[in-house]
Amino acid sequence: MRPSMFRLAFATAFGLAFAIGAQAQPAIAQFGNLKYPPNFTHFDYADPDAPNTGTLKFQNYDQSQSYDSLNPFVVRGQPAPDVRNLMFDTLMQRSWDELASEYPLIADDVEVAPDGLSATFHINPKARFSNGDPITAADVKYSFDTLKSPLASPTVSSQFSELKRATVIDRSTVRFDFVDNSRAAPLIAGDLPIFSPKWGVQPNGKRLPFDQIAVDPPIASGAYLVEQRKNSKEIIYRRNPNYWAADLPSRRGMFHFDRIVFKLYLDQYTKLEAFKAGNDDVDREYSSTQWARKYVGKNFDNGLLKKETFPYGPAQMQSFMINTRKPEFQDRRVRHALALAFDYDWMNRMMFYGIYTRLNSYWDASPFGATGMPSEKELKLLEPFRAQLPPEVFGPMVKQPGTKPPGSLRANLVKARQLLSEAGWHYRDGALRNAAGEPMKIEIMDDEPGMDRLIIPYTQALQTLGIDAHIREIDSALYQKRLDNFQFDMTTYIYPLVTIPGIELERRFTSKAASEVGSENYPGVRSKAVDALVHATVSATNLDDLETATHALDRVLINEYYEVPMYYERNARIAHKATIGHPSVTPDTFQSEDLVIDYWFQRPQGAAAVKTSAPAAAH
Repeated sequence: MRPSMFRLAFATAFGLAFAIGAQAQPAIAQFGNLKYPPNFTHFDYADPDAPNTGTLKFQNYDQSQSYDSLNPFVVRGQPAPDVRNLMFDTLMQRSWDELASEYPLIADDVEVAPDGLSATFHINPKARFSNGDPITAADVKYSFDTLKSPLASPTVSSQFSELKRATVIDRSTVRFDFVDNSRAAPLIAGDLPIFSPKWGVQPNGKRLPFDQIAVDPPIASGAYLVEQRKNSKEIIYRRNPNYWAADLPSRRGMFHFDRIVFKLYLDQYTKLEAFKAGNDDVDREYSSTQWARKYVGKNFDNGLLKKETFPYGPAQMQSFMINTRKPEFQDRRVRHALALAFDYDWMNRMMFYGIYTRLNSYWDASPFGATGMPSEKELKLLEPFRAQLPPEVFGPMVKQPGTKPPGSLRANLVKARQLLSEAGWHYRDGALRNAAGEPMKIEIMDDEPGMDRLIIPYTQALQTLGIDAHIREIDSALYQKRLDNFQFDMTTYIYPLVTIPGIELERRFTSKAASEVGSENYPGVRSKAVDALVHATVSATNLDDLETATHALDRVLINEYYEVPMYYERNARIAHKATIGHPSVTPDTFQSEDLVIDYWFQRPQGAAAVKTSAPAAAH
């Protein structure tokens, strides 16, 4: 979603789209009015007329290189590609072309209490698990209690921290009580994935503890089943022929493929060559160099393969994450010095063909990012913490250090060395050392082949400062394990996109999450100011308060240098066989892989094109 579209969406009259205290409603919106009327037939970005047939052969999902679990809700193991999306439906379905709205799925209506402290969901009587069992309110409560328990990953359980308890009213009705009357709480309840209590029950009747369920195929609520697990590099999903929700408006025009095959490649070269040879159907390319130079050859020339770009919405924060749990990174001046050593301008010019944009905010290209001087309302939130915060927080929003003339990397490194000196790190005996004579060593951990061309120039700049910096590439499963346990110095990371900042901030930046294994507070942020600003964001009751809180939070996070912001891409780059079609409408916000998996389709055999397969606007 481009910024102008954000503003247009916010321009509607502010207020809940469901009437608090009134009768149950089929859909809810956190802000503004619902886009789709009660009698809508499908989302605009879905094509209900496209054929439901064929096999989609997909490459590395989310760049994972292997998997060892079918349970996406626990710390243990690397989950199978897209298993949560394909096998676990939620109570309600979020639309991808609104800020935060949900429509019926497992629940066919919802009623919010007059005080906003609870919401009651009615389960569609047709709702079924993959084994044919009806989905009941008790199953919803079981799913909630399990995902809120210590057996689930903190990343998962924290998603539902706004929900206090689930209570079964009758067989088809469940009520969620909230911690407070947060406007987001009813939608968070609607996001709850539902699975059967029978999942994990062994032939002898014994139930495995939830955090020990790994290879048992989920008995869940989604559109697909596991057909075959060949090894840790390949899995085949088969569409459930008895999927009960296929004709719901929120599902019509979705999940067209009979089968979805994921093949996980260890390196980018093999992955790309397999696609170019016609062995796979779709390739989501994250490398600008590969996209510009390598997507050529006879199959592109003869029309078998196509390359297209699809405009993204708001930017995702991509960065070098700094683990402040390490003693050498606890001084802000050290972290600032690390930011100065990153030469984005040279990399964008020499390696990325100038197609990226520098990140200067945690919410770039959206109204939630800070710009200019703090407003009076922002200062009111920041003032209680003035003594604890860098003075820059109270000035104009900073831009990340650049090297375009008259600037230069040399000038930035001179400033970085001065900051390191002030922090007690001095160059002697061939290394940057602290007062105890210990050298500074930084291992940059990564699991993505090809990222070395970005990381190595950065380590070379750090080495110029006297830092013993090097890259360590590891398998994605081990990478996730080390990340979950905060066993790294620095790493590259992209925060998953959200359209409205909210509860995810608690697991990403609060002091409580900093010590929870499996949380997303990878930098180890422990700040009373950040805690207060996250609370102000989550508890905001109107748009103005929400923007004020995120602007203030943005200023603190950026100026504390917990991360070295990199860049964002304005368009998703997707190459595919010409036999694969897609709707003419691209939603405002999307996860690239799921856009293909959920809404693309196999064109009719022999058809050159279909009316809905016109290419999205390329930027």
